[in-house]
Amino acid sequence: MKIIIVKDQQQGGEKALEVFKQALDQGAEVFGLATGSTPLTTYTELVNSDLDFSQKISLNLDEYVGLKADDPQSYHAYMQQHLFKFKQFKQSYLPQGDAADAQAEIQRYNELLTKFPIDLQLLGIGKNGHIGFNEPGSSFTEQTRKVKLTPSTVAANARFFDSAADVPQYAYSMGIGSIMRAKRILLEAFGSAKATAAAAMIEGPVTPDCPASVLQQHPDVTVILDQAAAAKLSK
Repeated sequence: MKIIIVKDQQQGGEKALEVFKQALDQGAEVFGLATGSTPLTTYTELVNSDLDFSQKISLNLDEYVGLKADDPQSYHAYMQQHLFKFKQFKQSYLPQGDAADAQAEIQRYNELLTKFPIDLQLLGIGKNGHIGFNEPGSSFTEQTRKVKLTPSTVAANARFFDSAADVPQYAYSMGIGSIMRAKRILLEAFGSAKATAAAAMIEGPVTPDCPASVLQQHPDVTVILDQAAAAKLSK
């Protein structure tokens, strides 16, 4: 892993922009994208840059089960608000949260990931070490699947909804096996709440108890941490 420690999330977004630019310069065609509060400064930097994605493909990590694409809390809406309405991609794919047939939707997304191998995958990390919605205990070989969210993840996401009762209990998510097939991975973590997970990911044993620890086995991972998220690293 290449570890980059920055002052704050703003500087983290600036460093992430450099990673995206380098990937484009090296011929990247397919970008795996994430949602949540972590990548917001990265998307702001991409929007304000002159980088051109108009001939590129994007695939998102996950989507809540049960939400339509036009639901304001869907990840479709998030991506539209923070990136897609400013930066045009040739084609952007996300899991369909309101798909009538879950197994058919999972198969569709796995086929897309096979058709469009990801060159650069953007990730955040949960307080419990999850990547995507792959919670502790997830198999390292899983592909896209429907997952039940843990109470801690539901609680963490409740701030985006009117109440915790409104947070979906399930999501479609790329599996860890899907994520690990990306040629290059960029993971960001900001704030003291992510310090324990970041330390376990980087310095702890590779174990399903911390799903992100599997990234130690990937050949090309860049981790951007602010000083607060890096506080529990031993060196």
